[in-house]
Amino acid sequence: MTRRYFGTDGIRGTVGEKPMTAEFALRLASAAARVLAPNGGRAVIGKDTRVSGYMFESALEAGFVAAGMDVSLLGPLPTPGIAHMTHSLNADLGVVISASHNPFEDNGIKFFDRNGRKLSDELELQIEAFLEQPAITRPSEELGSASRVDTARSQYQWFALSTVPKEMRLDGVKIVLDCSHGAAYKVAPRVLSQLGADLVAIGCSPNGININKDCGSTQPALLQATVKGVGADLGIALDGDGDRLLMVDSDGNLLDGDHLLYLLAMHRKASGTLKGPVVGTLMSNLGLEVSLKAKGVEFYRANVGDRYVLEMLRAKGGELGGETSGHLLVLDKTTTGDGLVSALQVLSIVAETGKSLQELVADMPQYPQTMINVRTPSKVDLEAPAIQAGVAKLEAQLGDRGRVVLRASGTEPVVRVMVEGQDHDEVVGLAEELADVVRAVAAG
Repeated sequence: MTRRYFGTDGIRGTVGEKPMTAEFALRLASAAARVLAPNGGRAVIGKDTRVSGYMFESALEAGFVAAGMDVSLLGPLPTPGIAHMTHSLNADLGVVISASHNPFEDNGIKFFDRNGRKLSDELELQIEAFLEQPAITRPSEELGSASRVDTARSQYQWFALSTVPKEMRLDGVKIVLDCSHGAAYKVAPRVLSQLGADLVAIGCSPNGININKDCGSTQPALLQATVKGVGADLGIALDGDGDRLLMVDSDGNLLDGDHLLYLLAMHRKASGTLKGPVVGTLMSNLGLEVSLKAKGVEFYRANVGDRYVLEMLRAKGGELGGETSGHLLVLDKTTTGDGLVSALQVLSIVAETGKSLQELVADMPQYPQTMINVRTPSKVDLEAPAIQAGVAKLEAQLGDRGRVVLRASGTEPVVRVMVEGQDHDEVVGLAEELADVVRAVAAG
């Protein structure tokens, strides 16, 4: 069966439009309770800094309480912090209200199971099966209750610090931190300051509508300029819900998820602590694959989406994986992608080795790669003969010098056209050519 509402990272859309309405959120909570806690229990709800989070928080709370569940309200907290608190509080499920890197007009809802892990496709289908039914309301004596957890930030802060050596210090390291006016705006600066970093914090003044606006991991130009402007050693960019990480070296160069995954893998390889293969996605740069294999590290590609990277890591016995976007999985440290924890792992390597970010990624080439997001009015059949012929033509021209990847976004009406190869101009031209084919098919 095909999921109707759930995409690659929960349910997401424009606030006020189906499905992102308060009425839908209430029914969703009721459906989730039926599947994940049919006999009652506890739900944990956290959110990012979007103004619409208040509305969805109240609707979800009502749905869970009516279904007989107690609710712990965490307030603004990074997605991985909500995963941690779900497990820490022995809850039956966790809920994140966030549209991650999307603009403030959007919002989303995603779930964690009692272990702080994202739900399987099968569980999401079971939840969807109950969405067409009215929300349930138990008898008054069986209703749940709600309370706020005031210590959620401090608990997550101490968890994040526990993932690096106790003796680790960042005294004398000048860091620019961009929290994207998002969920990590309080906890991330506190953690880095506690480690002694000379910290310059930007993107830490959320007002409900400025999340991800001209800052954060999706708009890193401000961070790059600030790092160079203040003479920092490095920069850290998180996204709106704090599960993605990009970094900037002292020269203002951007290090994406591929660079960071390579850096982490190489350090573990050198120290003898690398377990299993490294897993990327179909969109991971070919330079990452070539460089890892040259160092004797197995590399596999999963479908795009951290849930699929996680599935492959479990199947292959690995601990390190991630996406170019900066959604990294370090499974011996946490259960889900965590921008702050991933940054701490990189910083611990910098502190231990005394090397700069430039030095740590110097031997990983990055192949020219062009991504074109083709926005479409409706779903496009990527198996259409014209599109398949276009892909075949490009693959024949590139041969073993590059790759072509065509995929529909799981979170927005966009077809992503990616072409990768050795020659930049050729890659750009081929990507534009295939994007035109997709636009023509979409236009009918």
